[in-house]
Amino acid sequence: MIVQACINGSRKANFHPFVPSTVEDTVRDAVAVIEAGAAELHIHPRGRDGRESLAAVDETIAAVRRACPGTLVGVSTGAWIEGHAQRTREAISRWQIVPDYASVNLSEPDAPAVMELLGLKGVGVEAGLATVADARRFVQSTDHARVFRVLIELDTESELDLAMDSCDGIISVLREAGVTRPILLHGRDQTVWPFVRRARMERLSTRVGLEDGKHLPNGRVARDNAEIVSAAVAIFRN
Repeated sequence: MIVQACINGSRKANFHPFVPSTVEDTVRDAVAVIEAGAAELHIHPRGRDGRESLAAVDETIAAVRRACPGTLVGVSTGAWIEGHAQRTREAISRWQIVPDYASVNLSEPDAPAVMELLGLKGVGVEAGLATVADARRFVQSTDHARVFRVLIELDTESELDLAMDSCDGIISVLREAGVTRPILLHGRDQTVWPFVRRARMERLSTRVGLEDGKHLPNGRVARDNAEIVSAAVAIFRN
């Protein structure tokens, strides 16, 4: 059971003034959330133009590791970042300073190829499952037992009941297939805190941060990533 900090994602400054958009911002928040109790980091590196970029992984990972030695650092490989499957694989192939793990969305057609490439690069795979269909595709893959972790990400569900039902279905598929890899559960916006509490009750890991939402459990907009992480850590320690 851990609390992972997801500090930026695709969010922009109009979502929250302290969304990290530069390497310097990312390092600042990485240090702050680890001090607040986060066990590891999930980052969407940005280029110097502020846009998400897989080409920015080397510089960002190097800077974060200098500031947070020993902390596991992961990135996203979302297809939207490079906009084309081939460009995604080419960018990953060029990584010289690799993250500890990378999330791969099983809803994306190129997921198997990206997972294979990450394995060749020595990068752990965090298999992202957003639907029951994703879970079925995952358990049917030959490499599902070797992933670093399963990420249940109900970030497309706006209604809590629907999101909880989807989560039940995904977990059912995983259990029926005998999947024993660690599971990290998280929501988005209004479902963030219900899923943090569910993760705590079911002894799963969770993640929080400005990628997933900007509010605290009491509904107030958080000052920054560190305050969000502190609130999640408090729930896990309760």
